[in-house]
Amino acid sequence: MAATPTVTPTAQALKSHLAQVFAQYPIEVAHGDGVWLHARDGRKILDFYGGHAVAGLGYGHPRWLAALERQARQMAFQTNALPMAIRERAAARLSKFVGLGLDTVFWINSGAEANENALKMAFKVTGRTKAVALEQGWHGRTAAAGAVTWGALEKWYGFPRTPFDVSFTPRDKPEDVDRFIDRDTAAVIVEPVQGLGGAFDVGKPMLQALRQRCDDVGAVLIFDEVQCGMGRTGAPFAANYYGVTPDMITSAKALGNGFPVSALLLSRRIAAQIKYDDMGTTFGGGPMACAVAEAVIDTIESESLLANVRLVSTYIRSNCVIGPVTGTQGAGFLLGLKTSRPAREVQAALLEKNILTGTSGDPYVLRLLPAYILNEGHVDQLRDALAQIPA
Repeated sequence: MAATPTVTPTAQALKSHLAQVFAQYPIEVAHGDGVWLHARDGRKILDFYGGHAVAGLGYGHPRWLAALERQARQMAFQTNALPMAIRERAAARLSKFVGLGLDTVFWINSGAEANENALKMAFKVTGRTKAVALEQGWHGRTAAAGAVTWGALEKWYGFPRTPFDVSFTPRDKPEDVDRFIDRDTAAVIVEPVQGLGGAFDVGKPMLQALRQRCDDVGAVLIFDEVQCGMGRTGAPFAANYYGVTPDMITSAKALGNGFPVSALLLSRRIAAQIKYDDMGTTFGGGPMACAVAEAVIDTIESESLLANVRLVSTYIRSNCVIGPVTGTQGAGFLLGLKTSRPAREVQAALLEKNILTGTSGDPYVLRLLPAYILNEGHVDQLRDALAQIPA
């Protein structure tokens, strides 16, 4: 008797079973390797989007796969009520990677959850009532993270009220921060390089102004490095890149290279005030998550990927201001290509040439979030494709 053929559901077939909340690109991915996506229709697509800044090592990296398999066979999960060496070892590895005296790690699951806990700790240690964020910033869709996300209340927030008062300061005016940050401010949260805000480099003067004002009034400074951290700037974190140290850093996305994991890194001053039950999680600190985070850091360092990010980022800036691209912004591999025509049109034209890029909240900025293994030959393909697109 003939074998029953394998039927793979298509995105259309699954449509009635999935909540229709995501705009999707017109490709269906079958598998990936390195910086390449292979679609079910046979196309091979060069990925400059990296799973929305998640696939820092690319797809199928052998070190990542080996760590995942090894830990899965040893122990896939265990509650935080039982100590495990892998948690402490991975936390020590992450603390050493960032440096800066942020020596305490709380493992969690997602970027929004990391930001939620960072904000909660800031309110607990200060006893204050207000948060300050930057215009165009994005911090997540949960209650507190959404409250400090620019435009969320008007577009999608959904909750009847925010859990605290929020003020938004301009992202490019260091001279204005004193007007917004005062002695009622518990937390100031900022993406050093804004992702959805257009791969916008907030810049050292602005970050220094925020640090100084937080010191002056006793507020807690949080760097949301969910998208721009874990090597994406060509430094361990943007805090290292700019030479400005916050009180807390949140990390996710590239931290797990596709395995869900996030971390809240705390300064000694904040960590000293933590009490039992101040934070909690079921899946955060799972042994598989910790194993892959450790493997990601080991790979970044052993394969000199930070140096590669710096080198290839410079090459992109030097070679891809062509066709509809009029300039660049951002840092490392969180780059924005400024376009003379709507970025969505450029994105669609590139996808027709089998190159995947991202857009942003700025309609004239194309966003690049590639894997750290990207090389100059890949950039040449992007350059040549852009050159064929009318300005």
